[in-house]
Order: sequence, then C-alpha cells, then structure tokens
Amino acid sequence: MTKKYQETNSKYKYRVLVCAGGGCVSADCHEVKDALLQSLKENDLEDQVLVSETGCIGTCNLGPVMVVMPEEVFYTRLKPKDIPEIVKSHLVEGNILVNKTYFDMGALKRVPYLNEISFFKKQVKIALRNCGLIDYSSIDEYIANDGYKAVLKVLQEMTQEEVTQEITKSGLRGRGGAGFPAGIKWEAGRKAPGDQKYLICNADEGDPGAFMDRSIIEGDPHTIIEGMMIGGYAIGANKGFCYIRAEYPIAVERLEYALKQAREAGILGKNVFGTDFAFDIEIRIGAGAFVCGEETALMASVEGKRGEPKQKPPFPFQKGLFQKPTIINNVETLANIPPIILNGSEWFNGFGTEKSKGTKVFALAGDIVNTGLVEVPMGMTLREIVYDLGGGVPKKKAFKAAQMGGPSGGCIVSDDLDTPVDFDSLAQLGAIMGSGGLIVMNENNCMVDVAKFFMEFVQDESCGKCVPCRAGTKAILEVLDRILEGNGQENDIELMEKLCENIKKTAICGLGQTAPNPVLSTLRYFRDEYEEHIQNKPCRAGGNTK
Repeated sequence: MTKKYQETNSKYKYRVLVCAGGGCVSADCHEVKDALLQSLKENDLEDQVLVSETGCIGTCNLGPVMVVMPEEVFYTRLKPKDIPEIVKSHLVEGNILVNKTYFDMGALKRVPYLNEISFFKKQVKIALRNCGLIDYSSIDEYIANDGYKAVLKVLQEMTQEEVTQEITKSGLRGRGGAGFPAGIKWEAGRKAPGDQKYLICNADEGDPGAFMDRSIIEGDPHTIIEGMMIGGYAIGANKGFCYIRAEYPIAVERLEYALKQAREAGILGKNVFGTDFAFDIEIRIGAGAFVCGEETALMASVEGKRGEPKQKPPFPFQKGLFQKPTIINNVETLANIPPIILNGSEWFNGFGTEKSKGTKVFALAGDIVNTGLVEVPMGMTLREIVYDLGGGVPKKKAFKAAQMGGPSGGCIVSDDLDTPVDFDSLAQLGAIMGSGGLIVMNENNCMVDVAKFFMEFVQDESCGKCVPCRAGTKAILEVLDRILEGNGQENDIELMEKLCENIKKTAICGLGQTAPNPVLSTLRYFRDEYEEHIQNKPCRAGGNTK
C-alpha cells in the first residue's frame, strides 16, 4: 500500500497543502481550494500539481492558508481571487509570489518559507506530527508515514506488560489536566480483574480558548484510532469509545470516516493483523456539558444517563463504564502513544524536564499576535511561548498575565514569564497545565472582570448536583457583580475567600473543587485591583464599573 501510494504521488512536481482546520474552514478555505482546482485545470496543470486538504497547520488567525511543497512556501490570508496569480507565478513560471506569503509582524517583512518563520522554528511536533502535513482523509498517506506500524509492533513483538512498562518509562503524563502518569494508569487497567474492559478517549474539550484535541482529531484521526488500539491491547480491552462534544461536527465527521477506512482495511475489528486481538471503536457524542470532561460524569453520559459526577473510589479502573474496568485518556495523550512505541521511551523522555517529559500542545489565544496551535518541549519558558512563537502582545502593549488551564487553572503574571512551563512549575505558581489553553491578557484587562468571565462560565456549566458548586459559585458571582457595579463592601474580599475555601473542600468532583481558582488566582496577584474597585469604584485597568 505504501509503495503504491508513493509511486502515485511521485509523478507530481508540486503538492499544495490546503489547511482545512477549524479556523480555515470558517474562513472559507474550501472556496480557495475550489479556485485552486479550477485554476490548475485552466493552466493544464492537473497532472503536475496534487492538491490535498490537511488539518490545522497552526496559524489560526491567518486563514485560509496553504503550503506549496516541496519548497514549503507558506501563503496566507488567501481569497479565491488571489489564486490565479499565485498559480501563474509560482506553479507555471516558478517564481514565488512573495506579497501573498507570510508577513512577520515583528520583523515587518515577508518570510516565504515555513522553516524560516519564528512561529514554527522552536516547535517540536510529536502529537501534532501529521497535522498540516498529511491528508487527514487518506489512510494510505497515514500508513505511508509509519501509521499503524506501532500497533503492529506491539501485537507482534510486545506483551501487554511490556507495553505498559514502555509507556511508564517514557514518563508520559496525561495531557487532559491532572497530569497522572499514563503508564501507571494503564498498568492499573491491565491488572484489574475482568473479562470485559473498556478504553475511552476523552474528546470532551470544553475549556474556553482550548481547541487542541479538536484539531488533532480533525487533522490526524488515524493517530487517535492507533493510540486507542495500543491502549486497548495493553489493558486487555476489546472495545473503545471516543466521547466527543456535539460542538465538534468536523472532528466527528472525520473520525467516523477514518474508522470506516480502518475497518475496511481490516485494521479494526476481529483478528487485527492476523492476531487474536480484536478491537473496535464507537463514537459517543456529548451534549457539550463542561462537567462531562470529568471521568465519572463522562462515563455516565456514555451509558445514556445524565452526565453527573460520582465520588471516587471506586476509580474507573476498578469499576468504570457499565461497572467494568475502564481506562480514560484524553486525545493528546493518545496521540503521543504511537511515536513512543516506534521510537522508544528513551527517545521521548529526551524531551522536556526531569518530571515533565515530552512536549505539550498549547492553544494560544487572547491578546497575542499569532493565535493558533503550538507544540513545544516541556520546560520552554512562558516568555519564549508568548514572544518567540506567539509574536508578543499586539500594539506594543505590556503583557499583564496569561490564564493557563482554563477556568480550573490560574494566571501567570509578568514577573514569572521566565518560569519553565511544566506540570510542577505551574503548580508552584498556583496554575495548572490543564489541557493546554493559554489566554494572554494585556495591560488594559481588568482582572476582576477576568475572574467574573470565568466564574460565569463555571456557574453556567455547573451540573448542579452538589450544593457547594451550585450555590457557592453563584454566591461568588453575585459578589463579583456587586464589586464591578461599584457597590462593593469592605468585607467582600474576605467573604469570597471564605466561599472559595468551602467550595474547594466540599465540592464532589474535581471541577467543582477547582471552580474557585479564577478568583483565588486573581486575588493572589491582583488583590489591589479588587480593593481599588471597592474603595474607588473603577480600577486602574478601567474595569467596567457602572
């Protein structure tokens, strides 16, 4: 299959990769693609230029974008009317149309080649290794890029115990937020007694500003299938579920198609690669409730019940989905599995820090020049991420803070810009890695307003099962409203701190226990803004006091 694929593609002089990630789809990338195909036809270039749709390339604020291979020339902000000129200049005459290539806002110049653009240069792509580079809809191209080679290796060469040990040695920690060691979780699943076990892919990505998992599924769905197959083999499961929120229709559509291709190729189902191993995957679509990212609520939703959390223990590996041992990994965690198996644990833990191995995908959003997806080695400083990759804060405004880890996380301030971004360093600052949302705020952001934004989200998304989360977050939000409306009282800060501590101690699930974090984090670093609102009404940042 690989040889035939390579022979078919080798006849083309150029290959044009049209980004069809979520951002580019919303910017009408398919109109650009149609214009490209039409222009190639008019110039009789159909036999010389191959056009492919890919997942997200990373630069979500520049869409639609496309890359001309093999030179890796990066064209951005395209309109259908731009295409004929690009085709004539680049693909007919061999001259790059520079004025439509990437514009570096910092250097104030065009940078045509991908490998010379600062946004890409410091990235190390493991989980995103195929996104933006291969046709997401082609199982042939996935296989030609070593796809399904890792699952073949574990089935032919490794025992279940050897697989879990390899993942443990790699140091891979779960990328969904808690950072629990993936190998230890798999080992618990492997040792759990029971003839029927399940592996679940958690694709219920609900943090404001986060779109990493969605982009991986959209750009490389076969990687998730392969990661789940390896996990299923390791723990002794023959059935997997991928739980995706309904707001991700493109991801659902592409994963469904990839599953169909894998079944037709004999990769999914009974006797995988001629072995006794059987595995199949079913997609379950969630209604978009934030709480369903929590393990027990997710499993309840898969079972067709109301998505509400339960107290642990028992843990999912003991009594999970349908009362059977179950292991749950998020999308990015699973995307790391095939390359770890192929390249070895030592290769993987060659990236990152002592206790945080590998890389991490971040979704850059907010007041930052380059919004989009980046994958960097653990331990890269926040300054490098924000300024070297992200291009800094627009209009030369000062960096004020970055919210890490969504509403369950916390903010990092300018004094800590040189902190290495890894699990432990962030925890020391009162933030968390979370799933990888990174929202940058400039000097004009009122942090009381920021706290209110996240508390409104938490209040809206509380499942309401336990009183501390349901009523406690509502009480905090009422105090925040009062302060921002200019009616703050002298003891309001102390009242919120007391409410926060009570919620942290008594909420039933992890989401409830972390719900007060936006308030606690902003109070830790910006208490003076709360006090200014209470004493002087507006704060120095210009919060929305009425």
